[in-house]
Amino acid sequence: QVQVAESGGGLVQAGGSLRLSCAVSGSIISIKAMIWFRQAPGKQRELVASINSGGATNYGDSVKGRFTISRDNAKNTMYLQMNSLKPEDTAVYYCNADVQRTRISSGNYWGQGTQVTVSS
Repeated sequence: QVQVAESGGGLVQAGGSLRLSCAVSGSIISIKAMIWFRQAPGKQRELVASINSGGATNYGDSVKGRFTISRDNAKNTMYLQMNSLKPEDTAVYYCNADVQRTRISSGNYWGQGTQVTVSS
């Protein structure tokens, strides 16, 4: 099966930086798109950033100008560089991958999440 694994979360002071990674493994042909979501306690899940197979990116308004999404297609990995972090960025960050598994099958897969905590 396909597996998705996030890493890179942690505790950082406001104004600091973190880089999250999301690695996709298993029997796949390609990754059509990769998306970062986040969810804080008591809050609705929020789109953070996305990138498609052609490299086109999209960002949520709250992170635009501070976060950068990228991908390494050869490694089936995407990254989220988070700069100028704010306490309101505190959340569990989840990776979602839209995967072409075979010639006739695709699927959507979630990672387990990684905690990002920003202190003031």
